[in-house]
Amino acid sequence: MKISYNWLKQFIDTDKNPEEISTILTAIGLEVESLEKVQAIPGGLEGLVIGYVKECEQHPNADRLRVTKVDVGVGEDIQVVCGAPNVAKGQKVVVATVGCTVYPNIGEPFKINKSKIRGESSEGMICAEDEIGLGEGHAGIMVLPEEAVVGTLAKNYFNLNDDYVFEIGLTPNRADAASHLGVARDIAAFLELPIKPNNLGDFKIKDNSFAIEVEVLDTDAAPRYSGLTISGLTVKESPSWLKEKLAVIGLRSINNVVDATNYILHDLGQPLHAFDADKIVGGKIIVKKCEAETKFKTLDEVERTLSADNLMICDTEKPLCIAGVFGGLNSGVTESTTNIFLESAYFNAVSVRKTAKRFALKTDSSFRFERGTDPEITVVALKKAALLIQEIAGGEITSDIFDNYPKPVAPFDVELSFEKVDQLIGKALGNQKITGIIKALGIEVGNETTTGLQLKVPTYKVDVTRSVDVIEEVLRIYGYDNIEIPQKVNASLNVSPKPDKEVIQNTIADMLSANGFFEILANSLTKSSYSENLDEAVKILNPLSSDLDVMRQTMLYSGLEAVAYNQNRRTADVKFYEFGKTYHTANGKYQEDNHLSIFLSGKVETEQWNQKANAISFFHLKATVDAILKRLGVVNLQSDEADGKDFEYGIQYRRGAKVLVSFGAVAKKDLKLADISKPVFYADINWDMLMMLVKSNKISYKEVSKFPAVRRDLSLLINEDVRFEDLKRIAVKTEKALLKEVNVFDVYQGDKLPEGKKSYALSFTLQDEQKTLDDKQIDAIMQKLIANFGKEAGAEIR
Repeated sequence: MKISYNWLKQFIDTDKNPEEISTILTAIGLEVESLEKVQAIPGGLEGLVIGYVKECEQHPNADRLRVTKVDVGVGEDIQVVCGAPNVAKGQKVVVATVGCTVYPNIGEPFKINKSKIRGESSEGMICAEDEIGLGEGHAGIMVLPEEAVVGTLAKNYFNLNDDYVFEIGLTPNRADAASHLGVARDIAAFLELPIKPNNLGDFKIKDNSFAIEVEVLDTDAAPRYSGLTISGLTVKESPSWLKEKLAVIGLRSINNVVDATNYILHDLGQPLHAFDADKIVGGKIIVKKCEAETKFKTLDEVERTLSADNLMICDTEKPLCIAGVFGGLNSGVTESTTNIFLESAYFNAVSVRKTAKRFALKTDSSFRFERGTDPEITVVALKKAALLIQEIAGGEITSDIFDNYPKPVAPFDVELSFEKVDQLIGKALGNQKITGIIKALGIEVGNETTTGLQLKVPTYKVDVTRSVDVIEEVLRIYGYDNIEIPQKVNASLNVSPKPDKEVIQNTIADMLSANGFFEILANSLTKSSYSENLDEAVKILNPLSSDLDVMRQTMLYSGLEAVAYNQNRRTADVKFYEFGKTYHTANGKYQEDNHLSIFLSGKVETEQWNQKANAISFFHLKATVDAILKRLGVVNLQSDEADGKDFEYGIQYRRGAKVLVSFGAVAKKDLKLADISKPVFYADINWDMLMMLVKSNKISYKEVSKFPAVRRDLSLLINEDVRFEDLKRIAVKTEKALLKEVNVFDVYQGDKLPEGKKSYALSFTLQDEQKTLDDKQIDAIMQKLIANFGKEAGAEIR
């Protein structure tokens, strides 16, 4: 937000220079991101002077040129060749002297040099309005009044003052500071200065001859609506002082009426809108919401389709303006306008924000209405704007002020304890100092005691509703830098819960990242079409769009969107993980669950010339899940087939009836929703349950055996329906003491085997903790294994 230094001084009398004001603003919470010296017009008319044309003769070598002698107040006349048709002897003119730079409205700046034009010497340039940025006229040179003094600097003659602009990084909660008045209030409170009051003594209503009838049908969206009519005005170019004020803060002049409303907006923070009163059909303004699908063309000539939630300013036939956001194409002020209806309203912040977001419109008005304007300033702004319009456009106020305010917004009642102020600030400021700052901020002190204050916070401080908010205001003005750092810091030691969830999460995140995974962070808001059960979904009361109307119930779809986003940008091989939450409602209560999701798609490795790039499979995902569980010491889980709702195929690990992990290939219907054509493998880990299992883990240690382990292999011919898990169970049951590990290292099925058969090659690791195993013991164990495999699984030795 841009704030003008000279404009601020219209509200406060201070001798602080711009650099000092910049420091003050940053110290009190209005951070100045930049401070820039600006000129009302480019170049500031440097090097331009007022001259007098003493002679004007026809150029001997050009029909359209004149050779003039001009007195510029330096004692010696200069010769200037001029092509303007209206140049004549005896005129007072603006002269650009040799060495200065001229900044025209159109084209690049250029330097004035001594030159010869068609053989005649020229030592400057007699200027037109548009050639020096003072206007749009180019029919001829500027001719000044007779009283203009020769030799006067043009910047002094036109009363151009250098200004400084503060670029303030306004935080969303500081709606009260979204104007020059609001910023001046804070500076005044810090410097203990008064704010100059608005001079509205000249406001007079001529009669009620051209009153526009107003009907407010939606007082929730428009709690206060004020307006009046001004008749007989003339729409034209704004005076130079007004154009200069707006130009300094980056606004383009449009016409005197529109410029006046923009001036008041940045002056007081109250948005206004001027309607051509003669275009208001039926002589009546109706504030209401239109029917859904109503078409409305805005000032930018774009036709927009309204919803039933958009508050509109209408006449008896059609909508005229999107309330608080943007005006209509056919109801605004033009050069032919002579009568206006001037609106000053207080609109509901949520209503304006939803409308602005719906139409992707961001205007100076919506910026302020969305954050909250002051309901008590609408009439003040209306009167000040009316006086300004009368000053620069003429006209008379021909209606009483209409002011619909059925439920006045009361100031916030706050009880403030001096003890709490000292406690939160960390320093005893003293009751008198606290009270002084509060009064300087414009907060009304009702009852004052030795222990605290009864306060009424003005309505323009929309973010100050609690005692802690008032304390923050006090601290801002007192100064954060004035709170000393204590020499001694007291702290209590707390026992952290074990295991530390953050440490565990970081451990797994580091492990995944080290194995080529990238962490993603998705929005918890998602579209309702992704919801597993809408009745249990956490719905957003005021959604920004239909794609962000519920909280996610699963981590699946946000991850698939990330996969699709990357694959659509030629990053086909993805390995993602995300720690996040899902949200549900159960028995009228909200429930949040922590999850870890993993996504795999594409190839295992990048393409290489010397090896084939293998596609990621279900088993790569299983290996990742098993590695996580093993790293955390979670073992002895039951496994079965995963629920087919989200998976084409997959398995799940559970402890009892509770599912800890579900993983597998994502179902085709879900891939289609995310517009993904390639297989995606997904794991969902219930992180809360995993933390409970980790917490219940009992860590035991044992000495590394001094005696060597022995490996033996067997090749078994078995039926096709026999699983490795079946063989492992038989082996463990056969030899519980010495068998340490069973593994399958080869599987074969083919025409060399009998029909319905397959071959498993198993390895067995044997170890005795007390002594070295001998061949006799090993052979005995292997014979028992062979016998039991044959008896229980029908296995034959190959």
